[in-house]
Amino acid sequence: MKKPNDVCTVNCVHAQAVAAAQREMLPEKEVIGLAELFKILGDPTRVRILRALFPGELCVCDLATLLGMSPSAVSHQLRVLRAARLVRYRKQGKVVFYCLDDDHVRALIAEGLDHVRHG
Repeated sequence: MKKPNDVCTVNCVHAQAVAAAQREMLPEKEVIGLAELFKILGDPTRVRILRALFPGELCVCDLATLLGMSPSAVSHQLRVLRAARLVRYRKQGKVVFYCLDDDHVRALIAEGLDHVRHG
């Protein structure tokens, strides 16, 4: 049986490289948090919502119109994004406006988009 080309054919450990990688390992809590964040960002609708909020705040009705969705479906996605601290809201009378939580969110999406466009 032929071995794949992308697997080591000898068993050797590069101790210095392993030690350097070990220093970069994250605590389990951070690994889980980061995986959860990427899971949330793995939904195309949530990515569209975040990108729609780049220019500034929009109300739920604005987002529903923009995305061609019902306000209740948009609200559900916004609850997920709010729980992950990716968006925040403010009320003005009976209208609820959403915006990106902070510049970290903008940078996260921008970096991800750079990676997608680069490849």
